[in-house]
Amino acid sequence: MTDRAVDAVEVGASFSGDMSMWGLFMEADMIVKIVMMILIFASVWSWTIIFEKRGTLKRLNKRAGKFEEAFWSGESLDKLYQRVKKGKQDPMIKTFCSGMEEWHNGVAGGVPAKESLQASLKQRVERAMSIVINKETNALERGMTFLASVSSTATFIGLFGTVWGIMTSFTAIASTNNTSLAVVAPGIAEALFATALGLVAAIPAVISYNIFTNGLERYADRLDAFTSEFTAILSRHLDTQEGTGKRKVA
Repeated sequence: MTDRAVDAVEVGASFSGDMSMWGLFMEADMIVKIVMMILIFASVWSWTIIFEKRGTLKRLNKRAGKFEEAFWSGESLDKLYQRVKKGKQDPMIKTFCSGMEEWHNGVAGGVPAKESLQASLKQRVERAMSIVINKETNALERGMTFLASVSSTATFIGLFGTVWGIMTSFTAIASTNNTSLAVVAPGIAEALFATALGLVAAIPAVISYNIFTNGLERYADRLDAFTSEFTAILSRHLDTQEGTGKRKVA
């Protein structure tokens, strides 16, 4: 009798009959236990990312709404810049501040009179804001790769545990020539439990990944739209202040 057959027989003989989740885990073969622990870790870490991303997106959209209200309130952009740069930073405020900093650097010696210089200034402002947007969106996307990996692999990891558990049951049957429930139940129960854990990890991961992907894309579009609005204001300012040498942004 092979070592695996002996192990299978021992599993069937020693099965305590505890069909709770803890009992199934404790009675499982070592390989199945490893599979279960991987899936449990993946599920816990996925939920950690889910709660963090949900709170972050809700907070950022709320702060973006308040900032946009202030931005369109008629307050001087210079005054708004001086006020928000000292406060708590978020992607939209960082984007605005980067644009204002580049603008101030460009008009330090007066508003450019030549159209080529004005166009260069607008391009630098847009580039500075785009760089910040890319950095901030990359930071917000941390953890999304893990969710995508769990959503696509957890079911297969669980399937591996399923196959292994069924192999254990068939080995026990072949070794003992006994198809009683005491011999078959442990491996089948382990197999089904591993399958369930795979689904428990994969389903929330794939749903949340799709939701957060859309949420992050909408927030990135919001930042891009703000950049376009901001540069349009600067363009109008350049048109009205051309050649005056004034620096203040109305």
